[in-house]
Amino acid sequence: MLLKIERVFDRFSDVIGWISGALMLIMLVNVFYDAIMRYFFRTGSIAMQELEWHFFSVVFLFGIAYGLKEEGHVRVDVFYDRFMPKTKALINIIGTFIFLIPLAGLIINGSIWFVHESYVLNEISGDPGGLTHTYLIKAVIPTAFVFLIISSLGFVLRNIRLYRGQELPSSHSDDDNTL
Repeated sequence: MLLKIERVFDRFSDVIGWISGALMLIMLVNVFYDAIMRYFFRTGSIAMQELEWHFFSVVFLFGIAYGLKEEGHVRVDVFYDRFMPKTKALINIIGTFIFLIPLAGLIINGSIWFVHESYVLNEISGDPGGLTHTYLIKAVIPTAFVFLIISSLGFVLRNIRLYRGQELPSSHSDDDNTL
């Protein structure tokens, strides 16, 4: 049962990762277009430059949830690497409930007013020719952390199964992606 629920959360995280990857390609095209226009045709668009920053923000913020699912996140491995899989799983579960979820909740709670204020004021870019509707990019902040909480539930379920001995540690959770 846990495996089925975990797979639902993992599929969700995979979709978020796919969206991040697709936006990365769109951002690449945007940067290429902007550079060509600026350096070869001596023209440019403030809106296109701002769009680069916005795409980068979305890629980064949505990528956090996918990074957790793939265990590509940074952790202090001085002690962690030496622990047994059950101990690692317990640390991951406790760390998720004590640090990750409360911090994500604080960021969601703290950023909602930020988005609301931008929406109410009909905030636009301060630069002439910049983007309008800045509340949309600001809304990515709480959305991304909701996605992170959803992804963390799949992460916790996987670690519960690891702790119970129902699954061997995957290769990507060992020494491959650690710093």
